[in-house]
Amino acid sequence: MNNYDYDVMFIGSGHANWHAALALRKAGKKVVLIEKDLIAGTCTNYGCNAKILLDGAADVLHQAAAYQGKGITGELKIDWSALMAYKQQTINPIHLLLEQQFKAAGIEIVDGTAAFVGQHTVTAAGKTISAQDIIIGTGQRPNILPIPGKELMHDSRDFLDLPELPKHLTFIGAGIVSLEFAMLVRAAGAQVTVIEFAKTALRGFEGKYVELILQQMRDLGIKLHFNEAVQSVAKQDSRLVVKTASGLEVMTDYVVAGTGRIPNIEELALDKVGVKFDKTGILVDDHLRTNIKNIYASGDVIAKRIPKLTPTATFESNYLASLLSGRTTAPIQYPAIASVVFTLPRIAQVGVTSAQVAASPNDYQVVTIPYGARLRFQTKNEPTAEATLIFNREHYLVGASVYGDEAPELINFLTMIISQKLTLSKLNQAVFAFPSQTIGLLSMLSPYLKQI
Repeated sequence: MNNYDYDVMFIGSGHANWHAALALRKAGKKVVLIEKDLIAGTCTNYGCNAKILLDGAADVLHQAAAYQGKGITGELKIDWSALMAYKQQTINPIHLLLEQQFKAAGIEIVDGTAAFVGQHTVTAAGKTISAQDIIIGTGQRPNILPIPGKELMHDSRDFLDLPELPKHLTFIGAGIVSLEFAMLVRAAGAQVTVIEFAKTALRGFEGKYVELILQQMRDLGIKLHFNEAVQSVAKQDSRLVVKTASGLEVMTDYVVAGTGRIPNIEELALDKVGVKFDKTGILVDDHLRTNIKNIYASGDVIAKRIPKLTPTATFESNYLASLLSGRTTAPIQYPAIASVVFTLPRIAQVGVTSAQVAASPNDYQVVTIPYGARLRFQTKNEPTAEATLIFNREHYLVGASVYGDEAPELINFLTMIISQKLTLSKLNQAVFAFPSQTIGLLSMLSPYLKQI
């Protein structure tokens, strides 16, 4: 019989791991979490939670603007310092509450950086720790361009704890993080510039909706520069200057690096045990197992093509809990995964995309539903809100993209229809609240959906 310290060791304590840790502890396993930073990881402490809290104020201003001259008068403003204080008051205690919850469940926590010394063993906090099975859920971190002045740039964690709002901010990259933050600070009154190496933004999302967002940004006064390679960031008097290869120079007060994320694997000493990885993350099979039979990976640290999102990490964590508790031996089967960009308004999508339709046009029917214009009384005066729905040959809904303020909630509803292969007759067995955007959209997609 093997004499390990624990049944399961989790390296990292974010969503990729802690759901499984709680489930396995409940199942009677002896569990340890090893964490070098704040308990509960990026999303909880300095990612999604902080972002959406700050975004809430901007979203209120955005929706109020739709009623200017239609019942709302006066000017609303964001007090950034007060908003940030509210964020800290709300977000900062969460990791402490979760740590208490984990300890109360009987999970042991080690504060330190884990490094492999054997197939079942790591060192952390000056001691050697062993386990029958090990799950790596160390996530990712922002990628900072290796250019002169990189030390002058800030990452998303810095930004989400910014005490005072600079007069001008520059975002390097036009991905999800940059566009969300750019619209947030513009709503708060800052001047904003976005510089992107590629020719457009948000590759992978519905192109026509991305263009609507970019035009909205321009209309708000955000300066967008595409096809620009940033070469340096330098101090100039009390400000900063960002220079690109084409000669573009942007004077600014704060620079945010939004050029993607890279996996946190360097400190793990994976080479000591031969765990295979590449520049995108740790390689796993369809059971989330690495090439070493007792070592698994979960969440954003995995090399994978599916969206690296918090719900995906949670799904993987729950799967590993089932696998290691013996409740399943089946390979992981990912459902349709919804993604949202929290710009103002939002973009969301799930399932089959327009690009996939273009590759196999005879296999799908694409329907555009201008629900904002038709359901104006239900959409808080948002006439441009729209959904693009994709049906297969059997008339099942298989893909959707939504542009509008309520896109996150609508995409969740559409994701359920896709995942459960719901027909109209099944949906008609439910009575939804009215008036609501959900029931309005349902009424408009009903003629195209499989009936029985």
